[in-house]
Amino acid sequence: MEIVTYILQGILALLFLMAGFGKVSGSEMHVEGFKKWGYPQWFRIVTGIVELVGAVLLIVGYWSETSAITGALILGITGIGGILTHIKVKDSFKDTAMILILAILAFVVFFLYLK
Repeated sequence: MEIVTYILQGILALLFLMAGFGKVSGSEMHVEGFKKWGYPQWFRIVTGIVELVGAVLLIVGYWSETSAITGALILGITGIGGILTHIKVKDSFKDTAMILILAILAFVVFFLYLK
């Protein structure tokens, strides 16, 4: 089970590093998304930083279990915020699916470490 946890942790770290860098660097997709959802652009940057911190904690978590638990919890809670945002603006399931899957995986990693 430890190998599965490490694989999920790596996938989450990689995907949230990409998403966080995209938000912080101001990629067009993220800028337009935050406009569509009615959030200010500074919130995009804050969200990106939170995602980057969570991803880094997951990476450090390969050596420190506490970091992995903290990173997974931060990303899981961030994922819940993303899901609620998609529900708020009545996005399709297709648009919501990725953050839903990532949030579930983050909580799976969180609970696998707690066992």
